[in-house]
Amino acid sequence: MSKLIETTSSAIDALLPELEAIYKDLHQHPELSMQEVRTAGIVADYVEKLGYEVTRHVGITGVVALLRNGDGPTVMLRADMDALPMAEATGLPYASTVKAKDEDGIEVGVAHACGHDMHVTWLLGAARLMAEHRDAWRGTLMAVFQPGEEIGRGARSMLDDGMTTRFPKPDVILGQHVMFGPAGTVGYRSGTILSAADSLKVKLFGRGSHGSQPQTSIDPVIMAASTTLRLQTIVSREIAPSDSAVLTVGSIQAGTKENIIPDDATLKLNVRSYDEDVREYMLGAIRRICCAECVASNAPREPEFTTLSSYPLTVNDAAATERLRNAFEARFGKHAYEAQPAAASEDFSLFGREWGVPYSFWFVGSTDPETFRKAREAKKLNEIPSNHSPKFAPLLHPTLRTGIETMLCAAGAWFDQREQAL
Repeated sequence: MSKLIETTSSAIDALLPELEAIYKDLHQHPELSMQEVRTAGIVADYVEKLGYEVTRHVGITGVVALLRNGDGPTVMLRADMDALPMAEATGLPYASTVKAKDEDGIEVGVAHACGHDMHVTWLLGAARLMAEHRDAWRGTLMAVFQPGEEIGRGARSMLDDGMTTRFPKPDVILGQHVMFGPAGTVGYRSGTILSAADSLKVKLFGRGSHGSQPQTSIDPVIMAASTTLRLQTIVSREIAPSDSAVLTVGSIQAGTKENIIPDDATLKLNVRSYDEDVREYMLGAIRRICCAECVASNAPREPEFTTLSSYPLTVNDAAATERLRNAFEARFGKHAYEAQPAAASEDFSLFGREWGVPYSFWFVGSTDPETFRKAREAKKLNEIPSNHSPKFAPLLHPTLRTGIETMLCAAGAWFDQREQAL
């Protein structure tokens, strides 16, 4: 076990009340992607008081904080800050009641239903403990608070703002996510741990008419319905059973009144895959099917395709993950486990890809262990609210402590002088 985690372990308990208050405040005041002004101000002020060199407004609302502590490796720890455009239904006394306008100007509820408020709190805790226990490590810590993960633009916006030239090149980039699973557990994995994801908007063009005269129309509603059904055959009939993939049409928008056939219809769909070749095939098949359905319907023009978001595969570096495995098992014992790949997606890997350095990402469980055990025995795990559910609510303790410990464990695997000598 590294000197860093040995030294700071007993100090975490004294810090938890302060961090709990910060977490509840962030949870009550969520902000949409690329609008995280208040959150960014809180984290920047907090770490600046600890002696970090703070750069604000990196990629609009991102924050980069550096703590230089002698010779040694540079380790980047990352937390995302944004919330989701959805109303919260947890019933918690600190639940969000915030409403805000999204990028389309539509007023929506806002909630931290993916746990990014927990991520921010974890990193603040780790940053403080490392600042207060500099005798336990050597090197440079780069704490990165990232905007816009939920729309796949945050990491890219920071990188486009010169992140790789403005800040030291890390030796390793580390990140984690609060997830469904027993609180107190940590899941690591070498290789692919998160899927690639592509979200598309497809606009289909027809010819509107009166509902009583369908023969004078080219009905985009029928076109959209046929396209939706046919798209499902990509996974079921064109992708090998041994290759995992998901295609979901989550939105169909057309028309305003029951007796008016509209001019157009819009589909919004999401694709998940674990292999680059499968990903490219699926994107091509989507375009082929949409265009073919338009031809079959005698549409006046080809469909219009818009990419809403795109996330690459998250493929953990083998050597870095092995080092994490050793650190996690030394600290958490049987509560550290090898995780299966998740269908969720992240833009975290863009940092490692752009810098050309190893990275690793892991999961921290947040479900009440007894609730999880009973649900598993009853074969009702799917009934437990998970990320992106309006009822998703991480168990505050021990999740708060576990996330801080995993960050310190991970950083210590590189910062500890005994580890560096190996």
